[in-house]
Amino acid sequence: MKQTKIVASISDRRCDQDFIRKLFFAGMNVVRINTAHATPDGIREIVNNVRAVSPHIGIMIDTKGPEIRTTNTPEPIEYKIGEKVKIYGCPEKETSHDTVNVSYPYICKDVHVNDHILFDDGELDMLVTENNGSELVAEVQNVGKLGARKSVNIPGEHIDLPALTEKDKKNILLAIELDIDFIAHSFVRNAEDVKAVQDILDAHNSDIKIISKIENQEGVDNIDEIIDACYGIMIARGDLGIEVPIERIPGIQRKIIRKCVIKHKPVIVATQMLHTMINNPRPTRAEVTDIANAIYYRTDALMLSGETASGKYPLEAVQTMARIAEQAEKDKLRENDIEVPMSECPEQREFLAHAAFDSTVRLGVKGIITDSETGMTARNVAAFRGPVPVLAICYKEKTQRWLNLSYGVIPIYQKEHVSSQYMFFAALRMLRQKGYIKDEDKIAYLSGSFGEGGGTTFLEINKVGEAFERHYKFHLPGDFERSEAKLRNSK
Repeated sequence: MKQTKIVASISDRRCDQDFIRKLFFAGMNVVRINTAHATPDGIREIVNNVRAVSPHIGIMIDTKGPEIRTTNTPEPIEYKIGEKVKIYGCPEKETSHDTVNVSYPYICKDVHVNDHILFDDGELDMLVTENNGSELVAEVQNVGKLGARKSVNIPGEHIDLPALTEKDKKNILLAIELDIDFIAHSFVRNAEDVKAVQDILDAHNSDIKIISKIENQEGVDNIDEIIDACYGIMIARGDLGIEVPIERIPGIQRKIIRKCVIKHKPVIVATQMLHTMINNPRPTRAEVTDIANAIYYRTDALMLSGETASGKYPLEAVQTMARIAEQAEKDKLRENDIEVPMSECPEQREFLAHAAFDSTVRLGVKGIITDSETGMTARNVAAFRGPVPVLAICYKEKTQRWLNLSYGVIPIYQKEHVSSQYMFFAALRMLRQKGYIKDEDKIAYLSGSFGEGGGTTFLEINKVGEAFERHYKFHLPGDFERSEAKLRNSK
């Protein structure tokens, strides 16, 4: 019964159909594939197993974007405070205790003396004391370990990396081949980084949607142009909490969620949501509160990473997140909702979506039904974070999976082209069967008089019981237009 969507990361080391099915029934809406370690064969295996479980589960694949990582090392290396280490931009060489090699060849050009270099999500901190042009000398600031291919962050510095690596480009082409639904592009700094992915998609006539991961100060500074350039946003708090002062994360999270809601774009809050449950069966009170606060802030979706990809309690993590979400949705205060203003000259779809939401507040409407080819109307309604479910009948399977990231939307794929009346009553029966509505409740219906592609043209409100009683006489505007079209085509 939750309205907040759940994204779960899955590794090719644990992706059998039974495992995916359990996560799906526990509340997972979208599978995320982390490409940091996954092979093309592993990615194919995950996609095939997800599609075998259900064609309705969304699939998201990461690009790594402009990131830096350490090179391989046979065993984790232990460091003590005060030790001196040399750092080189030699992607082809292994890392040892005294020599750390990283994947970015020009690191000495962009890093300066007194910069901090943070490894493995900030677990190990080194302070740069010398820059000799071809090597950096750094002093270890804390006791820690450094494993193979760990993340490297240099807070406050602009790293002049391309938006996409060669591996990213290959993975995007693989995503197109496998008809994956979303690409989560890492370390997005501006709209140009989004365009780099979109250009490849356009060249191959792909409708994959781009989710921009905000992980550094540049992404925060350019958030407005990034939101406009992509389908949705992921607030990736792991690297973001290293790149910017950690005390700023809650405020940045709130600000980005608000901007996405106002622009009707899906927004995901990610990283360490239930980090304790990687090794423990129960979360901390702070983690429970963190999830609830993200929902109070009005996020569309929450993401689990290591909890489901490699943790000991993946199923319990999804079940726990679903329970917390359902309770937080009941507890959130209507007066704290983000006000979503209409445009000065709103499109018809936007105006009718607002009217449908308004009917839930002023007329006590208990559910909204809409049909959609692109998902735009459903996303417009979802932006208002209304108190009732939005059932979206989708003409394309892809649309259904795209809407798996939109708050409060229950997307249903309509395989056959049937009348508006048939779809309306099928949706009513489903909502009634699941306990969302009763016969004495009112229901709103948003649709178009001209069928698929014709846009949203009307809003109709009915009492559920009366609609069922008079279903033989019940008539919707779209039915007349469709019957006229069929008559013309037959001639």
